[in-house]
Formats: sequence, structure tokens, C-alpha cells
Amino acid sequence: MERAQDRLAAGPRLRAVAEGDERRFTLWDLASLVEGELGELVAPDALTPEVERRWRERLGESGREWPGGELYRRRYWVLDEGGAVAGMVAVDNWTKGPGQLAVSSLYLIPEARGRGLAAGALDEVYAAAAVEGLPGFRLEAHWSWQRAVRYYLRRGLWVVGWKRSLALARMPQLPPYRVCEEGGWLHLLVADRGWGWVPMLAAGCEGRWLRLDETPDYRAADGWVHEYARSTLALHLALAGRPLVRGPQWWAEAWRWSDAGEPEGLAYKIEHFEQLALAAGREVVSPYRPAATQAPAAPTPPPAPRAEAPVAAVPGLADSGDG
Repeated sequence: MERAQDRLAAGPRLRAVAEGDERRFTLWDLASLVEGELGELVAPDALTPEVERRWRERLGESGREWPGGELYRRRYWVLDEGGAVAGMVAVDNWTKGPGQLAVSSLYLIPEARGRGLAAGALDEVYAAAAVEGLPGFRLEAHWSWQRAVRYYLRRGLWVVGWKRSLALARMPQLPPYRVCEEGGWLHLLVADRGWGWVPMLAAGCEGRWLRLDETPDYRAADGWVHEYARSTLALHLALAGRPLVRGPQWWAEAWRWSDAGEPEGLAYKIEHFEQLALAAGREVVSPYRPAATQAPAAPTPPPAPRAEAPVAAVPGLADSGDG
């Protein structure tokens, strides 16, 4: 872990936060929280103590400033093409999941987005983990942080859980994947060196319910793909406003997958996440609606997915720029 952190500090895209610059980093971290949770843009370097206090009061517990936070994570500035500070990223001093690096904060100022800087920072973290024998990285994003969640899916991160928030990961054990739409169905395909893009799952509608079909390749897949393909497709479905529940019996058992797993578990947690946000007085804007309120849709048979076809844009997942 320590060697991986040292590699990050020595990388071309990042610069370790120097002593005396911690206060500035704290304000940039706050700007990330304000945008993510409250949907408002702030200029971090222009925050006065009084304005900072008001933002932290609005954020509540999540806006609390933790003294000695540098003991728990290493902090880095994200640099632009000219070497100027354009954002920040923090990596915890302990691993998560199966020994992965944990990215606990990532933020770019708005004018620096859309230039691949956030992607470069995440690539640096992944490369440092790989060189030191760690299985990639993991990060978390709240369901209400729609822009960030969509960005991480566009970067090809797999969904590995949703216990307290959405957990996403990039791991060498998990191949690149694509989600494409054809004939009203969403298909999840994974990359195979010998066979190209291999279809794994297809998701469509039967009335107002989800229909989820497996392919023989999915049933024969190794444990990593088999475990996380369903949860990954589930989040794509939710962001596209598609059903996540296969019927009343499945919904009655949804709590069983409240940490990860079947799409009904994600539907269950989305309701929980949105209730918490509303109780805190925060607006929730998302395309997903609970199964009971989803409009009926006529069932259609799933077309055979063509692995060689270009990837279509998933509804609701249009590129909104580098986050």
C-alpha cells in the first residue's frame, strides 16, 4: 500500500499535497460534496469561512470536517496539461474489498472537465495498484450523484455492491464490458481475447416487470464475472429508467440482496437512498421509479445480440463530460 502511494506521488498527472496546503485541499473536497449532494457549483478557492460554515451546515453529517484526516488517506492534486492544479483525488491508507486501493474522493473544477483529466487520475491509481500487486481500485458514489455515477459507468467500472452507497471497481479479474441497446433490450457483453464481445445477459420488459435472460456463456463464466454482471447491468437499467423487479414474489425477497446481487436488491436500496435524501431536505432527481409506479410496457422477445455491432448509447447515459 505504501509503495503504491509513493508511486502515485511520483506520477506525471498527480502531485502530493504539500505541508501547508492541506486547508486548500479541504475546501476543494467540500466543493465536491456540495456539487455531489446538493447539485450546486462552488469555486473552492473563493470560499470564505462564513460561506464554508453555511455549506457544512446544509450538508449535515456528510459535511463534517474530520481533524487529522491526513492520517487516513493520502491526498493529491490532479494537474492539467500545463501542470496547473485542476482537481484533487484522495486514496485511503488501507485497502477495501479483496485488497484494492480505495479512492475516497475525486473532483475537477468545471472548467477542467471533458479533457480526460479524471480518467488519467484513475488510470494512475489503477497502474500503481497493478505494479504493486494489488487488484485494482474501488470507489463509492451516492445514488443521488447521478453525474458521477454515469461517469464511472462510462469508464467501464463494475458495480460490486450497494450496501451504504454504490460501490464500483476496476479489477484485473474483471474484463472490459459493454452495455448496448437493441430492440428495446439492454445487453451486457464482456470482452474475450479469442471471441471478441461475448453476450452475457439481456434485460427487457414483461408488462411493467423486468425480464432478465442469461446466455450459456454467462452460466459458464468464472466467479468474478458471474458475481458482478447482474449488479452492473442492474445499475445501467436503473439509470435508463427501466424496471428492476421481476414480479411481486421477487420484490418480497428484495431485502435479501440489499448489499449486492440481484437487480431487485438495487431497487430496494434505491428507495432507501432516496428516502434518506428526502428526509435530509435534498432534492432527488433520477430516472428510476419504484416497480409499483412504472408504466406498463408491451413484452417483446429479445433479439439475438450481435457482439460485433457498434455499441449504442444507453438511454439516459449520454456523455456529459469528464467528471
